[in-house]
Amino acid sequence: MARTPTRSNDWGFPRWRSYGAASEAVQVRLCDRHGCTEPGTCPAPKSPNSPERWYFCQVHAGEYNRGWNYFDGLSAEEAAAREADETRTANGYADSHHYRWAGSGDGSRSRDEMRALDVLELEPDADLAAIRAAWRRLAKASHPDVRPGDAAAADRFRAIQAAWDVLRTAEEARAAAGVGRPS
Repeated sequence: MARTPTRSNDWGFPRWRSYGAASEAVQVRLCDRHGCTEPGTCPAPKSPNSPERWYFCQVHAGEYNRGWNYFDGLSAEEAAAREADETRTANGYADSHHYRWAGSGDGSRSRDEMRALDVLELEPDADLAAIRAAWRRLAKASHPDVRPGDAAAADRFRAIQAAWDVLRTAEEARAAAGVGRPS
């Protein structure tokens, strides 16, 4: 009676072959759109409440989703109730909306705000009064009327104005949302 080998070719740790390196063929399902040869990795329902699915590539899945009406078959009141119910569940995240990964600082400013503070030569914890003072000081120093014909000063002035717009808009959004920056 012939005995089948039970040992693997992985001679301990570290492994001698890469993870996922198998000799078996991998089956790839193609996109269900006629003539498309891309892999169909995005399932989409063939009809509402049906377990059958189309499998599209990303391009054709986007095309399919543009024509999909989520509220099809619902009355106006039912559609409004469903929309209100689904948006209600995400309101808990509205308070922390502006707390994104920003690098240095206290975590209350976005990456764009941090870049704007660098342009205005300010620290990450600067308040609106300090931002306004730095903006006025730097804008006066590099204004095109003060330095006519200086292209570098004009570029610097545009960067200062853009930084002021970013920081002013962010502060206005925080004030409108009722979310203050931590002290």
